[in-house]
Amino acid sequence: MDPRHGGGGADIGEILIDEADFPWLSGRFRAGPAFAAVEDLFARELALAEGDDAAHRSRWEAIQAEIERTVRLISPDGPVAAFLLHIRGDRAWFRWSDAPFDDEGDEGDEGAGGAGG
Repeated sequence: MDPRHGGGGADIGEILIDEADFPWLSGRFRAGPAFAAVEDLFARELALAEGDDAAHRSRWEAIQAEIERTVRLISPDGPVAAFLLHIRGDRAWFRWSDAPFDDEGDEGDEGAGGAGG
């Protein structure tokens, strides 16, 4: 999978998948030329995701929405409809769906199909 910055299509990086623990896939992250522009966004998202209270969840949802507006996750078959992506250093882990996630937190039918690295 290849995350790309949504604005101009510049690569933020590439994920070389080396582990699958359905529904999560993970692998080595190689930063691309546009990663610096979103690196802080991913750092804030991960810090909030690790919090366990309602205040963290609310702020995490706002950051996640910003990531979804800013970044596309592209599989070998093309862009995916919905995803959760975490990046820390040279590692990334994510889950994705062919259909948008609904508003009740149900993340739909996440798939591992077409997720070669």
